[in-house]
Amino acid sequence: MTRRPYGLVCPISHACEFLEPRWTIQILTELWNGSTRFNDIRKGVGNVSSALLSRRLKEMEALGLVERVEDEATGTISYFRTEKSIRLEPAMNALAEWAQCNIEAEIALADVDVSTLMWAVRRKIDLAELPRRRVIRFHFRDDPPPRYPHYWFVVEPGSDLPELCSLDPGRDVDLYVETGVVSLGAILEGRSSIEREKERGGLFLIGDPGLARSMDRWLRISVYAALEGIVQLP
Repeated sequence: MTRRPYGLVCPISHACEFLEPRWTIQILTELWNGSTRFNDIRKGVGNVSSALLSRRLKEMEALGLVERVEDEATGTISYFRTEKSIRLEPAMNALAEWAQCNIEAEIALADVDVSTLMWAVRRKIDLAELPRRRVIRFHFRDDPPPRYPHYWFVVEPGSDLPELCSLDPGRDVDLYVETGVVSLGAILEGRSSIEREKERGGLFLIGDPGLARSMDRWLRISVYAALEGIVQLP
């Protein structure tokens, strides 16, 4: 990373010099969320090119923020946070809490990438609440519509995570979810609720009544959603 340093005797500025390059914090957050493989990190981070992600991971490895581990038996590469990165957790938690309570919901949820949002939803689905084979289709009614307005979650018994599809998997759908990016993002972040979005027309559920009624159990929300003073969606 070649950039002009701040030239300040200030520990906060020194931290910024490590963390400021675009996508650095987002990559650390995705590693924090459990992703270790390159493609999973890319999907979780969102609008980052493969070339830039590769370069940033190399830079973060050089700074001691990321450890690159190769499995000699399979040749697969995994990335892990180092102890230096793990020690950032309190600071990253503080940033998240500040954002939840001080940034307006419309600003926080503006320009959310739909595919990245659905990749996050994939991790939020509690399979213990979906014991049988299930197919849930999400349709985003935003204007203009996203490139892929439809997504399917296919839940198979014994799977750790549901399969996410942007093309019709050709399976019978148990529950249709009609929503918008802002409404679904607000639910996940605790800036609104399932019931409130249903009342205001931001969420419609059609299909299996039990599956619809239990959405607040099988769709987990952010760990930051329980904070006091979160700025709500108007």
